[in-house]
Amino acid sequence: MKPRIFLTITLLFLSCVYAIGKEATSEDINSSAGSINVTASPEFYDLTMKWANEYCRLNPTQKITVSKASENNVSKLIGSGQIGFISEELYHKLNDHSAWRMVVGRDVIVPVMSAKNPLLNEICIKGITTKELSQIIANPENGNWGDLIGGGQKVPLHFYTTNDQSTQSALKNLLNSNQSAGSWIQSQSVPEMISAIQKDPNAFGFCNLTQITDPDNKNLIEGLKFVPIDKNGNGKIDYMEDIYANVESFARGVWIGKYPNALSSNIYSVSSTNPDNATEVAFLKWVLSDGQSFLTENGYSNLVYNERLAQLAKFGQPDLYATIPVERTSSLLSVLLLILFFIVMTGVVVEVVFRLFRKRNKASQEILSVSTGVFNEESVIIPKGLYFGKTHSWAFMKKNGSVRIGIDDFLQHITGKITRVELKTAGETVKKGELLLSIIRKGKLLNIYSPISGTITEVNKNLETTSSLLNSSPYSEGWVYMIEPTNWGLEIQYLLIAEKYKEALKDEFLRLKDFFATLIKTNSHDFAYVTMQDGGDLLDNPLAELGPNVWDDFQTKFIDTSK
Repeated sequence: MKPRIFLTITLLFLSCVYAIGKEATSEDINSSAGSINVTASPEFYDLTMKWANEYCRLNPTQKITVSKASENNVSKLIGSGQIGFISEELYHKLNDHSAWRMVVGRDVIVPVMSAKNPLLNEICIKGITTKELSQIIANPENGNWGDLIGGGQKVPLHFYTTNDQSTQSALKNLLNSNQSAGSWIQSQSVPEMISAIQKDPNAFGFCNLTQITDPDNKNLIEGLKFVPIDKNGNGKIDYMEDIYANVESFARGVWIGKYPNALSSNIYSVSSTNPDNATEVAFLKWVLSDGQSFLTENGYSNLVYNERLAQLAKFGQPDLYATIPVERTSSLLSVLLLILFFIVMTGVVVEVVFRLFRKRNKASQEILSVSTGVFNEESVIIPKGLYFGKTHSWAFMKKNGSVRIGIDDFLQHITGKITRVELKTAGETVKKGELLLSIIRKGKLLNIYSPISGTITEVNKNLETTSSLLNSSPYSEGWVYMIEPTNWGLEIQYLLIAEKYKEALKDEFLRLKDFFATLIKTNSHDFAYVTMQDGGDLLDNPLAELGPNVWDDFQTKFIDTSK
């Protein structure tokens, strides 16, 4: 008890000293320059001005000066050390491709058709290839939907487009052609084109994704459907190309790389080096969070949540909240804080020793996961007495009727060390199959779903500071919530006891190997190292060092399909 009291008093003292120091230096912070220069290529100048004006309105002590740059000036920008916003096309023209860059938005052009198309189902199954599309546009008099999808039906095909520069440029890139758009039915405005496609069952058009997304429900405007693109040209929309169910799924597919690059252009923030100026970093974080709303207003697509998280991780602090720069405190205060830090660490050591003695005096039933380098059925710990959900969560009812829930050992073996969690709060209700928590490793995120319904009565606050408890102790110290269940008797019928769960894991390992086999096949052999060279066993923590795009794919193709 005494070490805890000692530690608490020290922390309180430290907080008071920090608060005094912060107040003492607040005048210096407010009087600091807090100003940066930002350059934008012409097409992003208006967007950048809106970002800068809104950020400065929210942070009056900060000043951002925005300059419009030509292609030559942007080249100079890369060597000046300041940040800028440029298109992907312009970035590829720069001489210095070693410069720092970060995606902040995207310009996406999509093919759409009428929901009344007589071949709708067949088109969605087969998709179209860019080669077939190019041939039909080159010979419009022979073009029909049957030829486009490789069928025998002679259904007329009517092309629609606008004179929008980004759309025309994307089409030329896609078709690798400079031919005129004379074979297209030109619409004078976007609303006119959308209305024409909705009414014409034989319509086919290209337009910007933001133009056809309903702002209220974030889905396609009523009466329109995506025209799936068969990227690998095998005559069908297969497992790895199926991204066209809704706008959210489509946006995630674009980020992962399942959509033709010619139709999707990134908006980059660039600099000659990693931004380390506090104002620059805070501004870029804001652009990736609240500033995303300005992209849609200007006709560009914002980044999906997981991608924003991955971009923010480049700053070493993967949160989605903009922060105001804070200057360092005085050197005297820094020395004092350093001394207090050693005092606190001494208290921590004493507390750890105290806990070790306490644990030694009682029979511990703690179950710890141990990495053996190989991930197979023998690696997974399955305690008896727990109920397991299909999305790798677990539930245990205590004698008082409350239920403790968490994630299982199988899942933590896949992800590797978890560096952060996003939790609900006490008092919130959760239904079976709804979001339970999000686990994050270095900016890469997975959503885990609840095995039961009920009201959260307690949250394991230890996970906020030591999220790795989910790895080292998933069934005890790494528990997530205490829940007051609302339908326990019925819902446990859909959960698995230890023996049944162990049998079910055989199928889970087959699904997992299939997932990685598809991944390796699709990406040549770039990810072949996730399996052992002999016997085909998976290596432990196979997702750990893979990119956020693979994590997102694992979410949709492995976890979400188990719900």
